Amino acid sequence: MDPVLIFRHFPIEGPGYFTTFLDRHGIPWQLVRIDAGDAVPDKLNGISGICLMGGPMSVNDDLPSTPPELALIRQAVAAAIPVIGHCLGGQMMAKALGGTVGPNPVKEIGWGDVRITDADAARPWLGDAATPMPAFHWHGETFTLPPGATRILESAWCANQAFVLDDRHIGMQCHVEMTPELIASWCEHGADEIAASDSPGVQSPAAIQADLPARIARLHQLADKVYSRWIQGLRK
Repeated sequence: MDPVLIFRHFPIEGPGYFTTFLDRHGIPWQLVRIDAGDAVPDKLNGISGICLMGGPMSVNDDLPSTPPELALIRQAVAAAIPVIGHCLGGQMMAKALGGTVGPNPVKEIGWGDVRITDADAARPWLGDAATPMPAFHWHGETFTLPPGATRILESAWCANQAFVLDDRHIGMQCHVEMTPELIASWCEHGADEIAASDSPGVQSPAAIQADLPARIARLHQLADKVYSRWIQGLRK
């Protein structure tokens, strides 16, 4: 099988549990380190799927890597090559496919439940999962749904937490890829952002890291459902 191409946009926002899941299923992957200046491929030859990770930048920023990434997303969707986006990655998918990205009503940092909004569209991805389900969040912006997409998840502070398209692509505002190591790193590097925020959707580092093993276990149950569905569409 050809590898899944994983785009990392910021050094501490790596793929986390996503690559653990791929390794467990024997699926090869290749990391494109946008933060280190790696070039964005202009063709899909030798790629079975595309995964986009998060980052503190905006998809609306004038960054040289953004236009070719958006173009590659459009190519992949047109070729039925599965695309999955986490947070910034979900926003990039939305913008590439005709949606918009702008400020969320409140900043959302920490743990927060997500709820299914369309049971029929969500079932292939989440089964008959009971909701709400815990997810992790760290964002100030959000996306609108691109044409043809169906919203499947929402949270108390953000209406569009996930959309699906053509039964093989999913863009998420939330993070399901988190590990204890990622959370500790983000809390350390994002302490000033948290301290400066008065948003009701922002939790303290202590609150974020409380009861972490149990929370991570529940988060990975959600991730397993999403990722299991996504890999079914990979190009063999």
